[in-house]
Amino acid sequence: MAYDKFEILTSTAVPLPIENVDTDQIIPARFLKATERKGFGDNLFRDWRYNNDDSPKKDFVLNDNTYSGKILVGGRNFGSGSSREHAAWAVYDYGFRCVISSFFADIFKGNCLNIGVLPVQVSADFANKIFTEIEKNPQTKIEVNLPNQTVTILATGEKESFEINGYKKDNMLNGFDDIDYLVNVKKEIVEFAKNTPL
Repeated sequence: MAYDKFEILTSTAVPLPIENVDTDQIIPARFLKATERKGFGDNLFRDWRYNNDDSPKKDFVLNDNTYSGKILVGGRNFGSGSSREHAAWAVYDYGFRCVISSFFADIFKGNCLNIGVLPVQVSADFANKIFTEIEKNPQTKIEVNLPNQTVTILATGEKESFEINGYKKDNMLNGFDDIDYLVNVKKEIVEFAKNTPL
């Protein structure tokens, strides 16, 4: 399933400075029955967002109109726990296109890259600077530049580089998942097969 190309994202951000956010908190297990990637955003952080009677918890950041944007800034060790790809689906379906953290669980990071959510790992110091700027001004904009692999706090000009696998970067820039990539190089695969003895 193709997704939007990711090049440069400039957006306000939603702060979630909680460490060790696991995939069961991102999308509780009782919502994993669907097999399509649709509708999971409604239950992103479900138990943190809603009371037992389904009324919104006023003190949770996603229920606070002060904060909005396509970037989620999480605490260290974001996406730990089970390997459910539904967690990445929920993040994407809610509308986030980038998650910034000082450390990601590897499987969650890979699941994000597979569906068009860019996980940007920065230093703990830089993550704290982002949280500080958002706290001072919720309209603070962050620029995530995938071609240059940089993230910039536009209010201060402070910038940090991030790493990404070259193959995944190319796919993100083109809006490809793994199947789209294979379809895109089908001609080369056919040629290779023709010219390779069995």
